Amino acid sequence: MFDYLFFDLDGTLTDSLPGIKNSFIYAFNELNENVPEDSVLSTFIGPPLYDTFEKLCGFSKEKAEKAVKKYREYYEKTGMFENSVYKGIPSLLEELKDSGKHLFVATSKPEIFSVKILEKFKLSQYFEKICGSNFDESRSNKEEVIKYALNSGFPIIREKALMIGDRKHDIFGAKKNNLKSCGVLYGYGRKEELESSGADYIVKTPEEIIKLVM
Repeated sequence: MFDYLFFDLDGTLTDSLPGIKNSFIYAFNELNENVPEDSVLSTFIGPPLYDTFEKLCGFSKEKAEKAVKKYREYYEKTGMFENSVYKGIPSLLEELKDSGKHLFVATSKPEIFSVKILEKFKLSQYFEKICGSNFDESRSNKEEVIKYALNSGFPIIREKALMIGDRKHDIFGAKKNNLKSCGVLYGYGRKEELESSGADYIVKTPEEIIKLVM
């Protein structure tokens, strides 16, 4: 059914909560701001950083820029590797690749960080292109990243393409690019969020992704 598969990174390929949470904690402490509770911090995974600090935290543009700088100060040195691959992902990617599927990454995380993470966990070889944001937050929302991936030089048939992710941003981004979408429940999003966003499919495990696309 689907030959071109676009994967989100955080909450879909890897469990990056520890490193992201610690990076946010570092940024809040450096700005002398109260650190949100863990339940709130976990909702920060998915949206672009500037959106999180401005829209969710209420920071001014200038303060958000300082917060992003502090976040990345910790993340680049330590946070990106406070991370682990979800069980079943390596075998999923290997089976999909061996079956002739074309795999891509579409993430709001800066592309340079995404490449380093996937290389660290020996997953980069499965993907034809790893697409992420720029440091200046241009091409930061999922709609822009997916569009960039679609135009990255590979002949992609949109009717046979599927975006796979754990948050509403993945679903909305797919819709904006006229792609089908699959929400995963083992990440950070909830079933209600994915359903209300209009996910075409919802799966509970990586193994169910194989059943869906094969």
